[in-house]
Parts: sequence; structure tokens; C-alpha cells
Amino acid sequence: MDDTFTVFKASKHCKVSSRTIINWIEAGHINAYKTVGGHRRIKRTDLEEFMKKQGIPIPIEEMKDERKRILVVDDDPIIVETIVQALEEDEYDYDVISASDGFEAGLQVNHFHPHLMILDIMMPDIKGNEVCRKVKSNELTRDTKIVVLSAYLDEEKFKEMKAHGADVCFSKPLPLPQLKEEVARLLELK
Repeated sequence: MDDTFTVFKASKHCKVSSRTIINWIEAGHINAYKTVGGHRRIKRTDLEEFMKKQGIPIPIEEMKDERKRILVVDDDPIIVETIVQALEEDEYDYDVISASDGFEAGLQVNHFHPHLMILDIMMPDIKGNEVCRKVKSNELTRDTKIVVLSAYLDEEKFKEMKAHGADVCFSKPLPLPQLKEEVARLLELK
């Protein structure tokens, strides 16, 4: 039994939208705190106390944890935080972690086993085509979807990345709604 809820899990627990939970938090109706990364978390006791006051039925059965895992690889902490927060608060309640360099990304791919990786290929220690090739050639990770982001690549380079295994390539800055839509499509949630 989890003692802390993400916004998404709280929304499922209350049978309302994630936006409604955020509105209730911002209005001060539900106590919540933010993680170091700026993500909202709600204690079970606080949520259920609010639910009782509002007459919202408290579910007896627990939800199964079937969250899709996403790895965000970028050396720009602002971009990482923006993408991670947007995906964590998405309606699909992704389990999102990040890596800031190629070495850390390699470790996370092997230990976290992401369903999808968002990869900035213009990082000092990463050769994007090599990362794609390694992920797609490994039997354990070949089904991992790869979204390539870059501010500097042209259509020819994107074709090269796709030839090495990238599923989708986008130029930065990519609007978050478009990125979220593409992530959901690649993970077959839409």
C-alpha cells in the first residue's frame, strides 16, 4: 500500500482528472508537497481526509502498478526538468527518470529498462547513432522506443538516426503537448 500519491494516482483514487487534483492543491483544499524536482506528492492520509470531507468514496482495491518507464537523457537541467515534470503529471502516470550524460544513460538503460527513451543526441559524450544502435541491437532493450531531440540536426541527419534505430526525430524546441502526444502514441496508449 503506497503512502504517497502522484497527481495521477490521486486522480484515479478520487476518480477525477489530474487537472482537478492540481486545482484542489493550488486552492489549498489538499495538502501536498513538492519533490526536489518540483513534482507534487500527496500523503495518503491527507488525500483520504479530504475525500471524507467531500463525500468522495474511498476505493477499497489498490491499483496495479503498470506504469510505463521513460528515461530522459539531456545535459541541460532545465530541459530535463521541464520534460520530466510534464510526463510525470501526464494522464498516463509515467515512471520518469533522467540521465545527464552518456555513461549515466547507459547505466539507466541497463537497470531501469525504460519502455521509451528521450535522447538529446548533441551532448558532449554521446554519439546518438551509437546509442540508438546499441539499444536496438541488444535483445533486452531492442523494444525500447527512442525519441531523438536535437537543436542542430537537419533532415539528412534525422534520416541517419532513424537508420540506426531512432523511432522518431524532432528538432528542439519541441512543444510539450506534441512530445506528450508522440510518447503516448509510441507506447501504444493512444
